Amino acid sequence: MLLLAGCSFQASRPAPVESLSHSYSKHNKGHIKSNSYKVKKGDTLYSISWAAGKDFAEIAKINQLDKSYTIYPGQILYLTDDRGKASKSSTTLGGIKSKDKERNQENSYKKQVDNDGLSTGSTSGEQQKKTLDQKAKPAYSATSAQQNINSSLVAPTSTLPDSVSQWQWPVRGKLIGTYSANEQGNKGIKIAGKRGDIIKAAADGRVVYAGSALRGYGNLVIIKHSDDYLSAYAHADQILVEEKQHVLAGQTVAKMGSTDTNQVMLRFEIRYHGQSVNPLNYLPKQ
Repeated sequence: MLLLAGCSFQASRPAPVESLSHSYSKHNKGHIKSNSYKVKKGDTLYSISWAAGKDFAEIAKINQLDKSYTIYPGQILYLTDDRGKASKSSTTLGGIKSKDKERNQENSYKKQVDNDGLSTGSTSGEQQKKTLDQKAKPAYSATSAQQNINSSLVAPTSTLPDSVSQWQWPVRGKLIGTYSANEQGNKGIKIAGKRGDIIKAAADGRVVYAGSALRGYGNLVIIKHSDDYLSAYAHADQILVEEKQHVLAGQTVAKMGSTDTNQVMLRFEIRYHGQSVNPLNYLPKQ
């Protein structure tokens, strides 16, 4: 009887709040909560801003990045204007004097080259800097083995439009999750489907992230449509585009899957200046 009573008590006890909270926050709009971030291999400015829930243009401005938005492993990016009591000798690229900036860039390049096993030799300063500049690699890279580039339809490498003329549904299927503006709510929509179903670009744009480094999103594609809008396609089984590739509305970008989730579906998000918006306000009525 005591054993049965113990089991009954155990079954009726609610799950710990911490466990539920952790499991849910895993699928929140972002997981970078600090004021700065150390760039890792595979990151792009867009994936970092997405994870932090920030506007990529604002982060670029804070860190004085040029229009290429190139970042490097080991670089520290500030995510807010409040830098606290950052040291003047900080190795970040934002908010430091130009000479320090050059010196720290070179040191960062050297470290990256050494890590890649490339010899710098005993060349002079100018020659060494030239070698490092040629060998240093940016943080972003093509996606893993899950990626199989779709070359059947490639958009011209033109500049992005000032605005999105029209959005279209990335897939057709049953809507199983809707947008919520609540802090812990879903920041996009969820559409059910079958594994391998085609996922299409919702508008013309350029792929700015294709990978699986963002926790809770699985295999993820982020497309930049203009300086205002980004869209994301999460939980893909296979990614069919690569970073920097221009795509047309309706072009296949991935295949539906269940990476980092418990069922086959597409999680689709739209962000305006870094802020999540309700995709149903932009997509055509079904």
